[in-house]
Amino acid sequence: MGKIKQCFSSWKAFGKLCYNVLLYGFALAGMAIIGAWGVYQLGWTKNKGAVDQNNRYLAQVSEIGIQNKKSKTIDHKKLSEDFIKLSAIAKLYPQNADMIMQAIKTTEGGVDISQMIAACELYVNNDPAYTSFVKKQKQILASSNAAPENKHAILWMNTPEWEALKVAIVKDKAKIDSAAMVTGVEPRMIVSCLIGEQIRLFNSKRETYKKYLGPVKVLSVQSQFSFGVNGIKDFTAAWVERNLKNDTSVFYMGEKYEHILDFKTADHETERINRLVDYRDHYYSYVYTGCILHQTKKQWERAGFDISNRPEILFTLFNIGFSESHPSTNPQCGGSHITVADKIYTFGAIGFDFYYSGELVDEFPYQKKRFED
Repeated sequence: MGKIKQCFSSWKAFGKLCYNVLLYGFALAGMAIIGAWGVYQLGWTKNKGAVDQNNRYLAQVSEIGIQNKKSKTIDHKKLSEDFIKLSAIAKLYPQNADMIMQAIKTTEGGVDISQMIAACELYVNNDPAYTSFVKKQKQILASSNAAPENKHAILWMNTPEWEALKVAIVKDKAKIDSAAMVTGVEPRMIVSCLIGEQIRLFNSKRETYKKYLGPVKVLSVQSQFSFGVNGIKDFTAAWVERNLKNDTSVFYMGEKYEHILDFKTADHETERINRLVDYRDHYYSYVYTGCILHQTKKQWERAGFDISNRPEILFTLFNIGFSESHPSTNPQCGGSHITVADKIYTFGAIGFDFYYSGELVDEFPYQKKRFED
């Protein structure tokens, strides 16, 4: 009996000990929680932060983008200075320049080059090598003689014919885009061929231009020997039509294109000419042009030569014709001679000039692919 009492007494003591441990443990935990709450309420744990020392400059960078979007004209002086700064960044910090250029290529308009350069300058403006380079280049820029306000680097674009031609081409934008879509060709490629032919006509028939074409700004349509606004010969047009349906031809574009020039009458020759010389609707002139470009590209591709990245060669081949298209490792730009303001150009070079000039880029933008197969 005594042993039982002794055992019970021991358990009772152990239970009391556990109780006290738990009691004081919870009490301490409660005090810790209350203490932490008090510290938080007093704000002893808060990091209030501070205004960035460059806050005003950062705001100015954002304002640059807003002002550039609002502006309807290009500040050429500011643009020149931006390129000077970018060249300095490229020389001293090539990785940053690479990222700026890549962003410009891929951006959808959310940021512009001026903002990205200004953001980079937050760090590089303290580099003596950078500031010295920019200062020297700005001095060179300031000492250079300013060009006339509207002077174009491409000489033949400094003519009244070109200004009138641009207006006339834009009027045909919808037709050009439609023809480009059905032929699988970038619209700008078709326009380049159009310009070569129209510039040739404007300068070979200058008096006609002054009397009729210049004032009303319309495209010249040929109706003898060559036809339409792009000067396509009747036998070339017939060759295009045959190529569309002949799947054994090296010029064959593919099944999806076989019916884009189907005739509505049995008199194909008359219908063909009527299509091309329609003074009000130049759609078929552009379709034949797109086909010639696409078919020639296919011919060279099948021979093992990709000339899709050589627009000047395609323009030359458009001008000289299928019979002179001979795939080779060393194609050459050329074609008909075109004299503008006493300077001689070739058809291919005129097309090349326009294609890479940036002119009419809003109406006929550069696309990722020049041909859709």
